[in-house]
Amino acid sequence: GSVTPLQMVAGYSVFANGGYRVQPYFIDRIVDARGTVLVQSKPARAGESAERVIDPRNAFVMTSLMQDVVRQGTATKAMQLGRQDLAGKTGTTNDQIDAWFCGFNAKLVAVAWIGFDQPRSLGGNETGGHAALPIWVSYMGKALKNAPESLYPVPEGISVIKIDPENGQIDNDHGIPEFFYQEFPPPAQSMWGDEPGNIMGGKSTDE
Repeated sequence: GSVTPLQMVAGYSVFANGGYRVQPYFIDRIVDARGTVLVQSKPARAGESAERVIDPRNAFVMTSLMQDVVRQGTATKAMQLGRQDLAGKTGTTNDQIDAWFCGFNAKLVAVAWIGFDQPRSLGGNETGGHAALPIWVSYMGKALKNAPESLYPVPEGISVIKIDPENGQIDNDHGIPEFFYQEFPPPAQSMWGDEPGNIMGGKSTDE
């Protein structure tokens, strides 16, 4: 399947705004020579008239995951902006035909795409993190200049639980904090058996 950058930015805005579908628009208003407003756009607004399409917890957890992409994943170049409120995802399609970076904070979503009008490979090294991310960083550096960092409020029904990043089990003493739906905590015991490939049933903390 294929999508346009406009479609992609509409999709990512659902995570940024807490779970609402907001359709992008190009024209804010039309005025005549005297400055009289002839037509004024009235877009749906997140939290007001826009349709909720995902659980706010879903949006929050996904945003948290994509913040880690920026902080310690394939998009660490974005950290040069010196902000802690950025989230996003690099993307490279098969044979390096498309290079993407889709990223946001709570106030602004932007997407960078590189490819040919007639699809063909960009070359072996042209990944989303290498080719598209620098464009995004350049734009967001200007767009967010002097803008305060925006917070993502933690929705009701989210638990913060410390886990061992090596096996995913609860580790209250030395673990790292991660977000979970309250009804789906991580297992108290590792789900992995002693041998590679073995999966064992773990017990959740509320059983």
